[in-house]
Amino acid sequence: MSDHLTCHWAGRFPFIDAPILVLGDVMLDGYVIGDVRRISPEAPVPVLRHSQDRESAGGAANVALNIVSLGGKATLVGLVGDDAEGRRLARIASTAGVVCDLVTDAGRPTIAKTRVMAGAHQMIRIDREVLSPLSPEVEDRLIARAVAGLRGARALAVSDYAKGVLSDRVLAEVLAAAKALAVPILIDPKRADFSAYAGADVIKPNRGELSAATGLPCGTDAEAEVAARRAGAATGADILLTRSEQGIAYYPRNGEALTAPTQAAEVFDVSGAGDTVLAAYALAVAGGLPAAQAMRLANAAAGVVVSKAGTAVVTLDELEAAMEPLDHRPEAAGRLLSWDEAARLRDGWRRQGLTVGLTNGCFDLLHPGHVAILREAAAACDRLIVALNTDESVSRLKGPTRPVQAETARAEVVGAIRGVDAVVLFGEPTPLELIQALVPDVLIKGADYTEEQIVGGDVVKAAGGRIVRVPLRDGHSTTRLVERSKA
Repeated sequence: MSDHLTCHWAGRFPFIDAPILVLGDVMLDGYVIGDVRRISPEAPVPVLRHSQDRESAGGAANVALNIVSLGGKATLVGLVGDDAEGRRLARIASTAGVVCDLVTDAGRPTIAKTRVMAGAHQMIRIDREVLSPLSPEVEDRLIARAVAGLRGARALAVSDYAKGVLSDRVLAEVLAAAKALAVPILIDPKRADFSAYAGADVIKPNRGELSAATGLPCGTDAEAEVAARRAGAATGADILLTRSEQGIAYYPRNGEALTAPTQAAEVFDVSGAGDTVLAAYALAVAGGLPAAQAMRLANAAAGVVVSKAGTAVVTLDELEAAMEPLDHRPEAAGRLLSWDEAARLRDGWRRQGLTVGLTNGCFDLLHPGHVAILREAAAACDRLIVALNTDESVSRLKGPTRPVQAETARAEVVGAIRGVDAVVLFGEPTPLELIQALVPDVLIKGADYTEEQIVGGDVVKAAGGRIVRVPLRDGHSTTRLVERSKA
């Protein structure tokens, strides 16, 4: 990814270039496409008039492709046969930018699924696969490559399609290695018994998979939460539940459930949608985003991919466009709030899965340097609160002749800057108490401070948030403006 693109996206999507290890069942998805206009005279079956063939990478390979398409870096560990299908699959993934570390097993073919399509409608699917247990030698090679790939990875995405790669031994040893290296583990499950996934940080079932694993119904939201809580208690993992047309729900081990409705304008094809959710969520975790924001991002990505035909990927441009309607700021954005009002607003934003940022300063005689900081801060989160020093605290910091503008005037001007969603005043020597009250997801400060010097940074990071340091624009300061006015 170019430096320009990295700079453009890094504030909004901090997972750019994040390295992810993808482990699981890989497969070659083939499409035989044509149209049907008559019934065969030989048998009561439709005749497909062939127009084209298409192939794409499926299963864990599709997870890896989505990671790369969304700006991350993916290393793929899986199993292929010593055949043309395996070579074509590796070529598709490598061409897209995936680092392929695939194990070849001459004793089985590459898994291939061929869908016969009449326009947008699937007529039949042909699966080529051998599901016999792995040999110890193949398990050894898979484990060795996965453990090697974990070094330097910021997340492990496990894509289980129940095709044999994720044997008990492979799962146990790779998950143990990831835990030892403190690499977050995210699993898309297929087993009816989730106990093999114990130790994962997040497990991402759909309703059917969760019901099969717990023996509980998942038809309603209340039923799904009971089942998710049971699965979470049994595995020690948070549960990210995909709910088809109802969107996504997140059930943390400790804390209240979060839900996000589907964002798809039209569902065209759900093939590979779970792969996209796993890829987007893994990237969000690797980028340090909180769970609510990670869920919202994954949900937006899923809404894009189900509107496409066949196994597909989502780009950053598409993801930003999908999230744009959710980023619409209300007409009352930027108004001055009390601490209690800001806390209530912050809680509401959290329930919506929005990332809340906070920056602070005097912002006396607003100049281009201030505007640049505020815009960079707004780009690093979904909702931005600006903590403004009161007149009394500005005088203590800057001297008896300051501020030039009263706090209400400063609050009105700062609140009018695009991207500022709320302004609060604080009169304490530092904003620490306010940060403790609001606990923002992102704390933004000028790059003239080191991360260790930023007041409240420890509070934010302890809650799973992150620090963003914004470069300052040279040549701009309120003090210089005041001095020039006296000249």
